[in-house]
Amino acid sequence: MRTLGDFGRLLAAVLAGLLVVGIGAALYPAMPAQAAVAPAGTRASAPAVRSMPDFGNPNGHVYVPPAARAVSTAHPNHVIGNGTPASCTSAAVVRAVALGGIITFNCGPKPVTITMTATAKVSNKTRRTVLDGGGLVTLSGGGKIRILYKNVCDTSDCWEQQWPQLIVQNITFEDAYSGVRQRANVTDYGGGAIFDYGGQLKVVNSRFINNRCYRNGPDLGGAAIRAYGMYMAAPVYITNDTFRGNRCSNGAALSGLYANFQVYNSLMINNKAIGWGANPASPGTPGGGSGGAIYTDGDSYNLIIDGTVMERNTAREGGGAIFFVVDGGPGELKIEYSTLHHNPSGQFQNAPGIYDSVDGVDTQPVVIHSTIN
Repeated sequence: MRTLGDFGRLLAAVLAGLLVVGIGAALYPAMPAQAAVAPAGTRASAPAVRSMPDFGNPNGHVYVPPAARAVSTAHPNHVIGNGTPASCTSAAVVRAVALGGIITFNCGPKPVTITMTATAKVSNKTRRTVLDGGGLVTLSGGGKIRILYKNVCDTSDCWEQQWPQLIVQNITFEDAYSGVRQRANVTDYGGGAIFDYGGQLKVVNSRFINNRCYRNGPDLGGAAIRAYGMYMAAPVYITNDTFRGNRCSNGAALSGLYANFQVYNSLMINNKAIGWGANPASPGTPGGGSGGAIYTDGDSYNLIIDGTVMERNTAREGGGAIFFVVDGGPGELKIEYSTLHHNPSGQFQNAPGIYDSVDGVDTQPVVIHSTIN
């Protein structure tokens, strides 16, 4: 879906810490050296965060649009569990998600982990599905199960359709796995914890820890979240979320194809794009390896990173933190009140930890009150 344009593949070099404000014109070599810890993603100056908070970036305080915030679950349509951990099962989650509406949990007063034995599939007949873990629930894939799946194409013409909307909030996804490989006539590859094809998606106050998807494929991505062919008039909102230790061919935290991501007050640490050969795949390679944390591609879309810390993410090919390619413009990568620190790119980048290309031209992101090194 993309080319490297005139930029080509740069060899690794050493880059000292750099503060970027506005749009820079210089190209930066791959593999920047470690620098002093940069200010965290916030309008107020504060040290970068290295401990893991409950949800998101604790020093991220940028304004979040109402549409990107959690929704009320005061009147749920379905409650999973009867007050005990044993009552909160994989089967109960699968049943509730299939019914749609507002779904909450009653598993007792302590944190609980539900190991999924089957993937929960969102119904395309329900306009909105809300899954709220109340801050106590972890859904685990046990290292072998994709946890949550929505595919409008299963029942209708799905491409960039408006409905259904999936909202996930106050919950943890861990140890999910999608082994679906990228190949002809297959569209549901990627998306270890959440796979979403069509409609709308919002994820708020949630954690994604140690999720996986298949290890290679030129456009395969999203160990945590894969958003594909989304309703372009509404962003995919990622608000106050944590992504740590995820692994996939590309975009270990977020993978988007025709999706407008807006990321607010979030934290992305130690996510890795482990594929090999980039996209399109170089001869003799399986492809992949770009966008350690975020990999996006498509026509006429934007990516906004606001109030967010991205640190120690890596890509075997391009964009240790972010790989952003617009095949047919317009499109813009904007980074505001954020910190990107030590996100090494194995082969190519045109800003520290970033590969940004619009209409085949290597482009600098719009950077406002942010630190990138």
